[in-house]
Amino acid sequence: MRYLPHSDADRAAMLAHIGVASVDDLFASIPAAKRLKKLVDLPLARSEIEVERELARLAAENTSAGSVPSFVGAGAYRHHVPATVDHLIQRSEFLTSYTPYQPEIAQGTLQVLFEFQTQVAALTGMDVANASMYDGSTGTGEAVLMAHRITRRRKAVLSGGLHRHYADVVRTLSGMAGDEVVTLPADMTAGENLIKALDPTVSCIVVQTPDVFGNLRDLSKLAEACKANGSLLIAVFTEAVSLGLVESPGAMGADIVVGEGQSIGNGLNFGGPYVGLFATRQQYIRQMPGRLCGETVDASGQRGFVLTLSTREQHIRREKATSNICTNSGLCALAFTIHMTLLGEAGLTRLAELNHAHAVDLAERLEGVPGVEVLTRAFFNEFTVRLPGRADRIVEKLARRGILAGVPVSRLLPRAGLDDCLIVAATEVTTEADRAGFATKLKEVL
Repeated sequence: MRYLPHSDADRAAMLAHIGVASVDDLFASIPAAKRLKKLVDLPLARSEIEVERELARLAAENTSAGSVPSFVGAGAYRHHVPATVDHLIQRSEFLTSYTPYQPEIAQGTLQVLFEFQTQVAALTGMDVANASMYDGSTGTGEAVLMAHRITRRRKAVLSGGLHRHYADVVRTLSGMAGDEVVTLPADMTAGENLIKALDPTVSCIVVQTPDVFGNLRDLSKLAEACKANGSLLIAVFTEAVSLGLVESPGAMGADIVVGEGQSIGNGLNFGGPYVGLFATRQQYIRQMPGRLCGETVDASGQRGFVLTLSTREQHIRREKATSNICTNSGLCALAFTIHMTLLGEAGLTRLAELNHAHAVDLAERLEGVPGVEVLTRAFFNEFTVRLPGRADRIVEKLARRGILAGVPVSRLLPRAGLDDCLIVAATEVTTEADRAGFATKLKEVL
């Protein structure tokens, strides 16, 4: 029997005190179409051992990315994470630490976050970075809200190459705030003219590079046009390793850079937790959401670290806060920083070169399969191919042959008429045998 300490009279008294008629009224902000009308289709009760067995059976139906050659990307990438990373993040002083409100006993945690910020700023080519966001998608939503505060405009334009999960988060946050969002049609070849979308009401343009289809984009001219229009350019990335090889968004003129850091130090983990990277120009620092760690000196003149410019609603009056994000992804940020430190600048560049070389090799092999067309011409480690048939069905056939072939575009854009297109990624962990096997088995299933 469930433990429910409150009687009907207790609940009625509490509801009356806050001025609502029923418990359902507490969920009025959730659209009716999103609320369940009945119980989900699950057994009402099972013993613990029965639940364990059933969940184990269901888990066995999955083909995990680490068990077969995997070419899945589209925002979540399989990279090698050195054993050193996992060993260090499990040290008790890291694993059990939480909010560093008392700097005198949290210098280690604060220094890690300071080093993380320094690495992210260097990677993105920006002046300053925060101590991380939950993930790349929520960070993108926060970037749009930040742009609105800076420009005092309420309209965002989203590129057709922006990952649709990221676009969905932006639309959700903007819908609650009553802001306008213009989402351009899917753009598989990076041929859209974003400059034409600018007008005096546009707060920001959000563009991803490499985009969700793998296209590398030069943002320089767009950045100049945004500046002339009084708008901000928000550059997004989902593959952090790309920053080791391609020109940084900051160097191309972006005002805010935001993206996903999972690729460095963090495994796939069936969808999380991830770590959002967020960086901007110095003049916008007071509008940046989340935490910021700063370097200072103590009373003896020794180097020390503190939380600074705390713009969160936990620290200051809610109406003055730039964001209600309540923490940072501390453990994932630590893993990112340890992996980056192990790599160093030369190591990151070499890792990025391997990724690109493997992707080029895979593209050449797949293009040699009759009926397959590679659509992306300028890419880092991910590209889109057109197949002679529905991509989702071909992916299922390849999965039964031990190949995780990629992400069907229809998974992200179910009504775009791109059912024959597949997004494919190759990282440093895909061997020559993996890539050759993909091409061979694709030819078989076709």
